[in-house]
Amino acid sequence: MKSSVILIANPAAQKASHKKVAAASSYLQSNGYHAEAVFTKKRGDAEDFARAALSRKPSLVVACGGDGTFNEVANALAGSDVPMAILPLGTTNVLARELRVAPDVRSAMEKATHGNATRVSLGKITFTGPRLPFSRYFILMAGMGFDATAVRGTSESLKKSTGQAAYIYSGIKSLMMFRPSLLTFSVEGRTYEGYSGVAGNAALYGGPFSVTPHADLQSPFLYLCIFKSRKRMSILRYVFGVVTGTHLRYRDVEYLKAERIDVGGRADVQIDGDYVGETPATIEVVPDALTIMC
Repeated sequence: MKSSVILIANPAAQKASHKKVAAASSYLQSNGYHAEAVFTKKRGDAEDFARAALSRKPSLVVACGGDGTFNEVANALAGSDVPMAILPLGTTNVLARELRVAPDVRSAMEKATHGNATRVSLGKITFTGPRLPFSRYFILMAGMGFDATAVRGTSESLKKSTGQAAYIYSGIKSLMMFRPSLLTFSVEGRTYEGYSGVAGNAALYGGPFSVTPHADLQSPFLYLCIFKSRKRMSILRYVFGVVTGTHLRYRDVEYLKAERIDVGGRADVQIDGDYVGETPATIEVVPDALTIMC
């Protein structure tokens, strides 16, 4: 009996995505697998498809898309024994960079079928505000404050046509209108203050950059970077620091290792590049939560 592989693909990720998914299916079938591809139509479909796939007990689920698609599939597979592989089709492909998965189909499928099945940690954010509490896993990071506001304001249509330029445009707009509230970050019995923060489960952020360079997917810890100033010039300085890898030297940046972070105050929140809600929230690490082929 052939091993079953289910490919869950976001066709909006690239114009050539259908061709790449077809090539991936062909590779799998030529290597003795039974491959089935399903395509998403809206946000949430990838997670629903992955949850439905679990009942069929496939040998592998391949998430084909960008970091948002990878996040949805990870949320469905978390806690299960079904491994996840990725085929990068997105705008920034941060997870692909983190795992060193090449964008060409053959290389990605070789990792999917012959790579190492590695248990990784996930971050988990639980929103604790007045609305009904809910939780989401993240693979890469949870951003609170300026970056999340920029993500929230990014046009999906512009992102499809211009890629990363859409985030830059939204970031400029967000900077002009940014009116942040003070946030509190409680870690290991101590409380810190700032206007933005990034809790990293992985080292990379926004492509080749790194906000939390010591974070590692296999580590049972998160790293928290707190930006303490609300001034526009300071925000520009933080961006420059992240781009140049010097931000951790700034006196108004706090950098902490944590298993749990309680965030108070009100700010936008993004996880893995998608807007999800507002603080207050609790963020924690869940060790060995997911198996990834890498």
